[in-house]
Amino acid sequence: MKKILVLLGPNLNMVGVRERDIYGTESASDINAQIILKAKEKGLECEIYQSNWEGALIDKIQESVGNFDGIILNVGALAHYSIALRDAIASVPVPCVEVHMSNIYAREEYRRKSVIAEVCAGQISGFGKNSYFLAMDAIVDLIY
Repeated sequence: MKKILVLLGPNLNMVGVRERDIYGTESASDINAQIILKAKEKGLECEIYQSNWEGALIDKIQESVGNFDGIILNVGALAHYSIALRDAIASVPVPCVEVHMSNIYAREEYRRKSVIAEVCAGQISGFGKNSYFLAMDAIVDLIY
């Protein structure tokens, strides 16, 4: 069975509480449960890892080698400026799909550039929690 990692960055544990007009009212734990269920339906084993610490996310990316077949990344605001995170993604031979629940291109100017996009297989943004499900379809295509 193929195994995927859903990697969530700063403040994504607050989905359902923070900026509900942007991120919706469903809790992070409810969305995570739906992601795991969807993965199971696709025959995937899924681990979800969230951290507010950049270094912990980098460690998890580095540990993905040999442990995961694909990564779905929503690293939140770090996507816009973290060269260290970009370099971690580039350093592993595990396909990554970048995800944003909101449409980053319809938001503030500083959110419209992702420094990690160029080292990911692709990017999905603007579809709320469905962005994760679309990314899962993409990962399936990449790893099978």
